[in-house]
Amino acid sequence: MELEQIPAAVREKDERLGAILREMGRVMVAFSGGVDSSFVLKRAQQELGDQVLAVIAASETFPTREFDAAVKLAEELGVRIHKTEVKEFENADFVANNPDRCYHCKTGLYAHLQTLARELGYSYLLDGSNVDDLGDYRPGLQAKNEQGVRSTLQEAGFVKTEIRQLAKELGLPVWDKPSFACLSSRIPYGTKIEKYKIDQLDEGEAFLISLGLLQVRVRHHDKIARIEVMPEEINKVLEHRELIFEKFTSLGFTYVTLDLAGYRTGSMNEVLSQSTKQKVKDASL
Repeated sequence: MELEQIPAAVREKDERLGAILREMGRVMVAFSGGVDSSFVLKRAQQELGDQVLAVIAASETFPTREFDAAVKLAEELGVRIHKTEVKEFENADFVANNPDRCYHCKTGLYAHLQTLARELGYSYLLDGSNVDDLGDYRPGLQAKNEQGVRSTLQEAGFVKTEIRQLAKELGLPVWDKPSFACLSSRIPYGTKIEKYKIDQLDEGEAFLISLGLLQVRVRHHDKIARIEVMPEEINKVLEHRELIFEKFTSLGFTYVTLDLAGYRTGSMNEVLSQSTKQKVKDASL
């Protein structure tokens, strides 16, 4: 992307981000390999050099392919890496899968990472949250704030489209990578999170991606798999209808459905009342 195509307001945000990072001096970045955390990591590297550490956590609810891709990208960027792991299934509040599930998951994750940061001599732990994240129902934001995690993209005022613009300019290969969330977010609230369900979702989504679909979600409704894709890719799903049905029934689903509303973030939150969403949002501010 040419420099002149990026608005001056976005340049100003990038300068603000640089100033914030320089003031910190030494940072650990919670790195998932998505566009947001990749942009934070790259900019931190530009501003702070070898005073940056990418911490990459293997998770029971994230595909191994995502962990491996994050490690590979961090290696390509030439930053120092620290690998760790988290065990969500040991947390009963997470497994219960109530509407505050993400709060309990993120509390455990960030507490673990903050402990690592202190042990390794890093004063600041950064994540990749941006301004757009403030508009959805995200209990994890409260956990982030309680654990003292800094969201430099929010502090600089970045929204997702702006991050993608600058990530492309920086040559980050993930600048257009589809958004991804932990596989537990595909299971309805109140339904226990179990390993076999995570495995079904992982394998199902990997299969859809192998067919050339870009942004996919498989929602787990017991024996029903509800597939979400971008509206413009619905016809592609129908073209592979028989293959998809065969694959998903082999995974243990009885019914395989296509959501005609298409992919949207947080579709499992649509059952929650507005008061519940607002209560959590207020607590995270």
